[in-house]
Formats: sequence, C-alpha cells, structure tokens
Amino acid sequence: MSMLLALLTGVVISVMVSINGSLSGCVGVYLSAVVIHIVGTVFAFVLCLWRHESIFRKYNVPAWAYLGGVIGVLTTVFNNFAFSRISMTSIVALSLLGQNIASSLIDSFGLLGMKKHKIKKSAWIGMVISFAGVAFMLDTSVMEGILAVLVSLGAGGSIVLSRSINARLSDKAGALAGSFYNHLMGLPCCIVLWLVLADASNTLISVPAPWMLCGGMLGVLVVFLFNITVSRIPALQVTLLSFLGQTFSGILLDFLNQRNASGRLFWGAAVCLLGFLVSLLMEICTTGKQKKEKLCFKKIEKVE
Repeated sequence: MSMLLALLTGVVISVMVSINGSLSGCVGVYLSAVVIHIVGTVFAFVLCLWRHESIFRKYNVPAWAYLGGVIGVLTTVFNNFAFSRISMTSIVALSLLGQNIASSLIDSFGLLGMKKHKIKKSAWIGMVISFAGVAFMLDTSVMEGILAVLVSLGAGGSIVLSRSINARLSDKAGALAGSFYNHLMGLPCCIVLWLVLADASNTLISVPAPWMLCGGMLGVLVVFLFNITVSRIPALQVTLLSFLGQTFSGILLDFLNQRNASGRLFWGAAVCLLGFLVSLLMEICTTGKQKKEKLCFKKIEKVE
C-alpha cells in the first residue's frame, strides 16, 4: 500500500506542476509561489479544523523539524537558476540523481531521525540500472553549465531533505498538521523572494483563473502523502516510485495537451523503472528464500 501511495504522490505532483506552471505564466514565478503557499496554508488549516486536529500546540520535536517548508522553497530557487542554463530533461535527471544520493545516505545512516534501512544487494543492482537511466537523460547542455549541474543536484537533495524533515514533524503532529506547517513556514520565504527577486513590471501578466489556485491544495496532498510514506518505506523507494509516477503521468499530460514529450525522459524513466522492478523482484525472491529457510529450521527443531 505504501508503494502505491508513493507512486500516487508522483502522479499528484505531475498534475500540481502543470497547474502551478499555468499560474506562473499569469503572475510570474515568485508571486505564484506566494499564492500557492497562501492557498496551501489556508486549505491545510481548514482541513485540520474540520478533522478537529490541534495544530497550535507544542510538539516534542527539535526546532529544525519545522524547517521542511523553508528547505522546500530552496528547490524552487535552485530549479529556476538551472532552468535557463541546462535543458529541462537534464534538470529532471540530475534532480533524480541528487534525490538518489540523499535518499541512500538517509537510509544507510538513519539521518534526521528516520528509520535506518540497510541498502541490500538487490537495491544496489537496481540503483546501478537506474543511474544508467539518469545518464541516458543527460545531454550536452550539462557540459556548458557546471554550476547549474551542481545546483540541480542540490535541488534533488533538498527535496529529500525537506520531506524527511516534514516526516519527523508529522510523526508527532500528524500528517495533515505537518503539511500545514510546511506551507506556513515556507510562506515568509516566498514573500521575501518575491519582493527581492521578482521584476515588479512583469509580475502580473494576467488574472489567473480560479482553477489555477488548486495547485496549492494539491501541494497539501503531496506533503500529506509524503508524510505517510516516508516513515514506512525506505527513502530510496519513495524517491524512485514518486519519480516514476510523476514522469509517466507527465508524459501522458503532455500527450493530452498535444505537447511533445522528451524521448530522452521517457526512455530514461523506462530504464529507471526496469531498475526498480529488478531490485523489487530480487528482494521478493530473497525474502521468500529466507522464509523457507526459517520454516525448515523450525521443522528440524520440532523433530529434534
């Protein structure tokens, strides 16, 4: 079930990115981030009231557990920096690589209070295949902007860091309250970025349609789903499953909207999917073998 939720999260992200992209086209990148966080904060607050969840109380968590939303804003900044310097497909690939590296570190060492997951042989094999998929997505633009490459890697790492910190808070506050604090803490950062970096003359391009505000609501759902899955399955699995859900649903959305999807992105994601399936199949076989061995040992002990 947790794997399906991680996959669903990727699908929701794809729809959310599409809606937020339309909003950005109307009001600009930084003002849209402000609007998204305002809508997300209000929506999460209303849901918490509806479910009678107490949010304004002290939780037994370190202060840094409230910074998930702040770090999440960095992802937007990093991606905006890299967008005009390297191709979008390369940004996606490098972000996935950054997420894989960060997820592996968190799984291996149990960082940020997450459950420690030893990376098994099957996972290493799957990662090698997935890295081949990432390499396939890259193009020559990465040779022209080394700083943008590093920033894109950092964007991927910040995604994993943000959702892991949010999960630490949600363990005590609840998944929905954790989503509320994510948007609430990110809002001031978005306002500062809008005031400092946005070009006031080009900020409001046109009045957004009401449906464009749904991106903030979907953002609440994304954080909510991550808060559930991150604490239940390894961070590496969350990364790959959400990426696959986002990529293939994004390609479907491009097709429905009559936009050309990147062939590199599709085949790279297909290789990543193959890597995940190989890893999962090997893990299932290994688990089945271990269960059979334990059953045999129990039978031998009964005979003795």
